Amino acid sequence: MTAVPMDRLARERYLAEFSELEARLPGTRLPWLAKARRDALERFAETGFPTTRNEDWKYTNVAAIEKRPFPAARVAAADDAVARRAGELALDGAYLMVFVDGHLSLPLSRVTGLPTGVAVQGLAETLEARSDLVEALLAGESCSNGFEALNLALMADGAVIYLPRGVALERPVHVLYLATRDGTASHIRNLILAEDGSEATVIEHYAALNGTASFTNAVTRIRQGNNARVEHIKLQQESPKAYHVAAIQSLAGRDSRFTSHSIALGAALSRNDISTRLDDENAECHLNGLYMAGGRQHVDHHTRIDHAKPRGVSREYYRGVLDGAARAVFNGKVVVHADAQHTDAHQSNNNLLLSREAEVDTKPQLEIFADDVKCTHGATVGQLDPDMLFYLRSRGMEEAQARSLLTYAFAEDVITRIKVAPLRARIEEFLIHRLPEGGSIKELL
Repeated sequence: MTAVPMDRLARERYLAEFSELEARLPGTRLPWLAKARRDALERFAETGFPTTRNEDWKYTNVAAIEKRPFPAARVAAADDAVARRAGELALDGAYLMVFVDGHLSLPLSRVTGLPTGVAVQGLAETLEARSDLVEALLAGESCSNGFEALNLALMADGAVIYLPRGVALERPVHVLYLATRDGTASHIRNLILAEDGSEATVIEHYAALNGTASFTNAVTRIRQGNNARVEHIKLQQESPKAYHVAAIQSLAGRDSRFTSHSIALGAALSRNDISTRLDDENAECHLNGLYMAGGRQHVDHHTRIDHAKPRGVSREYYRGVLDGAARAVFNGKVVVHADAQHTDAHQSNNNLLLSREAEVDTKPQLEIFADDVKCTHGATVGQLDPDMLFYLRSRGMEEAQARSLLTYAFAEDVITRIKVAPLRARIEEFLIHRLPEGGSIKELL
């Protein structure tokens, strides 16, 4: 008997799951959404998951996700353990949305006291009550790979944040996703719509209960009007057994500013695609990232910044810390289109290898089609500076302590860019505990 290719088996499995779930997915009464889901499913059936033969996935093999069945998690009431975990992770002073296995838990959330006109609610609820908010985005959605197509077909919930013209949220919105059940998938769709002159900080936070081996497939779309300000913080600290694939796409209007912080700390395999299009004059974006991996973790960041109009500004700073036999991938592309004169773009990726087995594949890219621009990019891969180690050792530090302090300082350069103090402190605490001499380092700070 001829063996059936595994990718075909995976496709058939997901096609069967869609047939079973279609009538229960949110927004079933909306013809445009039903069409969008089926079109996306057809795209997934044609392409399947990306393979290493695809240039953008050359160094990231997702066969482990393909081979294992990950049925979509069903809605379930949060038990005491989940409630305690959500309480531990909730940030003081923030609006809170808690999703358990990809589904909004209203009892664990707190979103009262919002300014007039602001909407902070679940996608499932929005599709039933205010589908007009999301129709333009979802009906015309294009999917760049099989993960995004599967997400659109099977999306069950996510956060929808709508900011009317001129409204600024003084408190951040903490969107917390908790994975609690082994062997299940969460297909999450987040939408952030910021009208002209509005402003908000959104924290997209992924965590787990104990060592949950789950699959998160998340897509976030951000649309900013003129002079809008959005700061988006993505914190991924799922179980070391988990799989996490995500795409973030931002479209920025005239005089707008988009700031992205991507902090990747967990998962056996994680992939983050972050793309920004500066779609009008004087738009600005800042992409900051930190990834830390040990053991046999694999973490991949692919970023793209499109300068489409004149006088755009972009800054991108990514740093990686790798130990054990971990592997990281960074591919950062900046495209300056022909109309984007007077663009000012800078990109850097720096990586610190703490072991001989750790590996990084870094590829910064510039594509420039305009002639009056200022653009730079660069990447480094190396170990701790021996001169700095000698300096600290000469002042009485043990070698392990000196190495930990220098590693902390390397990562802290990215962490300090986060303005939300409670979150910044939490990431710093995580970093300290991960270092071999964390306790003594904390006393020095």
